Amino acid sequence: MRPHLVQTLACPQMTPQAVLEIIDHARRKEARSGTFLRQLHETAANLPSTVMIEGYQPANCLFQFAIEYIEMAPRLIECVNACAREAGTARLFDPFVKAATGYFTEPSALLVRYDGLDGLLIRAYLCHRLMEEMHENNHSMRSGGLVDIEATRANLLVHGLIGEPFANELDDSIVVTVLQIAGTPDYYELNLDPFVKQVNNDAWNWMRHYWENLLIRNHIRFSLGSGEA
Repeated sequence: MRPHLVQTLACPQMTPQAVLEIIDHARRKEARSGTFLRQLHETAANLPSTVMIEGYQPANCLFQFAIEYIEMAPRLIECVNACAREAGTARLFDPFVKAATGYFTEPSALLVRYDGLDGLLIRAYLCHRLMEEMHENNHSMRSGGLVDIEATRANLLVHGLIGEPFANELDDSIVVTVLQIAGTPDYYELNLDPFVKQVNNDAWNWMRHYWENLLIRNHIRFSLGSGEA
């Protein structure tokens, strides 16, 4: 694992609101330049056969998907933070919240060079993959089914949009982060049922509904051989 994927640059703010402001700035920049949309025109023409885009303009479908995926990141951070505090487990989740927020507010030296929506897609991918790994690394959360299959598919699509081998390096960096935060076997057995119960309320249900419809909303589906997903 390359160490510069983990190291960060100093930044005075680390809040979900700061992340929203960063996203808003990138969207305004994209509205002037159109750089990210042009990139997606090329990407749409080279997607793997398992990804089907049924919209009239594939690049526009990917663009809207990417925007929604990016904007979901600070909402996910805020929801995890709020649920952890309500469940009395804030101390356990604070390192995850800090790491996820830091992808945006304290990007590594390597990520700083990506300062448009393409860079935010990378940061959002790190955030969502971190949540996925949190889910996999604790028995209570895994049994609670907090990560919907559609979220996993969305992450797979973004992995493809980012491209290999870089996306694989990002996945490796997530493994390093999770090991740093929850690297002991004891973490897997921690009873986080209070957190799981808290997120299985209305505050989390809207997010689950959002994920379930993210791909459908943007006319994207996965096709697996003769079957469909």
